[in-house]
Amino acid sequence: MNIFNEILIKPLANGLILFYRLLGNDLGLAIIAFSFFLVFVLGPLTKPYMDSMKKMKELAPELDKLKKKHKGDKIKLAQAQADFYKEKGINPGAGCLPYLLQIVILIAFINVFTKTLSNHNDPSTNFNDLLYTQLRFKEGESINTKFLYLDVTKPDVITLPSTKVVLPGPLLILAALLQFLSVKIMNPQVTLEQKIAEKTKETSDDFQVAIQKSMTYTFPLITLFVGVKFASGLALYWLVFSATQVFRQVRSQGWGEVGSWFKKYKLIKS
Repeated sequence: MNIFNEILIKPLANGLILFYRLLGNDLGLAIIAFSFFLVFVLGPLTKPYMDSMKKMKELAPELDKLKKKHKGDKIKLAQAQADFYKEKGINPGAGCLPYLLQIVILIAFINVFTKTLSNHNDPSTNFNDLLYTQLRFKEGESINTKFLYLDVTKPDVITLPSTKVVLPGPLLILAALLQFLSVKIMNPQVTLEQKIAEKTKETSDDFQVAIQKSMTYTFPLITLFVGVKFASGLALYWLVFSATQVFRQVRSQGWGEVGSWFKKYKLIKS
């Protein structure tokens, strides 16, 4: 944990406060700006994944032929797919590193907010335990945690009047919608694989398709139900990450299944 603290938690805390100082002592703006900065820094790692996904969509008909040709023989199919990917210059695992890194950074951000903002102590004192000397808060200096309707130290939730029912707030709902949109943009590939699975008797195909379909709802639901437990500052980071992910997907792969919604809408309007 000490290594994790030194190489991730402390640098993230210091980066956040650096942006806080630069942006006029507004922690909400600092979180947004620092999130964009992290996305920009990690961009070169994400590009191979986007390029790989685009190639796989374009070559999906040829993969379909391989599955039909080696139907019932998993070993030959696996070898044929490996040779096919190598021939076309595709690395199916290219996206693992950046997304694993995003998860690690998210966990580190959770630790930053847990250590600094999600307890009853003075946030400036908590931050000082993680900050380098030049960025530490002076005695009596407070942190501005207000942003729009939020206090970024508290969860983005709506409590129904006269009840104890707590619902996700607008920020979390928007982040979940962006997660849903991101999966839907990838859906043409999933749809093709589903058709292939229906034509074969391999249960592994059906299992893979089921996992991919479940992602459509699993990620947004996790965003909603986990998000209500953490400071809304973390939701701000997740919103920025989700928005930039959708932007990059659209830029690289097009609108996917979402494009068919737009076409249908235009037809209805006309």
